[in-house]
Amino acid sequence: MPQRLFSSPDYPTVPTADGALYPVHRIFCVGRNYAEHAKEMGYEVDREAPFYFLKDAQAIVHTGATIPYPPGTENFHYEMEFVIAIGASAFRATDEEAAAAIWGYGCGLDMTRRDLQLSSRAKQRPWDLGKNFEQSAVIAPLTAASAFGAVGPQRIMLAVNGETKQDAHLADLVWSPVELVVHLSRYYQLAPGDLIYTGTPAGVGPVVAGDVIHGEIDGLAPVDLVIGAAQ
Repeated sequence: MPQRLFSSPDYPTVPTADGALYPVHRIFCVGRNYAEHAKEMGYEVDREAPFYFLKDAQAIVHTGATIPYPPGTENFHYEMEFVIAIGASAFRATDEEAAAAIWGYGCGLDMTRRDLQLSSRAKQRPWDLGKNFEQSAVIAPLTAASAFGAVGPQRIMLAVNGETKQDAHLADLVWSPVELVVHLSRYYQLAPGDLIYTGTPAGVGPVVAGDVIHGEIDGLAPVDLVIGAAQ
């Protein structure tokens, strides 16, 4: 039997409200899914179709953590997000199949090296350096969709050091959870373990070492993060 050249980590897991563990295989992230956020970034929402970028599963970090200010950036931003957790296979899904494939939801933070993202965007290059790096996908425990209810009226907010920075409602999403699963399933065979970070409302901004981030969505466990010293 061939031996592995080096040890490799197991899939990261996220706790659920009922005490189980959800293994994370892939992380899809939706760009510009709130009109006001798109506007603050200098764009109008493209309503023809959503677009995506990915983060590695190993970017997952649990709520309550302290993470170091990451290398290579001088403009480290928070982005509060509503996260979809897939619990069944979905490929070329109908609306009904997409809804059935959603296991649950959670609060998440898409932490972003904004200067690197904007530099890549200006050169029409991928966003990987700005978006996909260690400890950039923060997440709170997941809640089953059946316990959460219909998506729409819930408030989504984020505060830094107690000061509210982002404040919107899930009804402001351009593309709903079902629409996102339907669209993504045209291009990927979605499966249990796939997370979809659905985009952030307006009000994104920088954080520095010592800042405390707190995010909430009505009906879900909140997400908390402390920014530590630079590595």
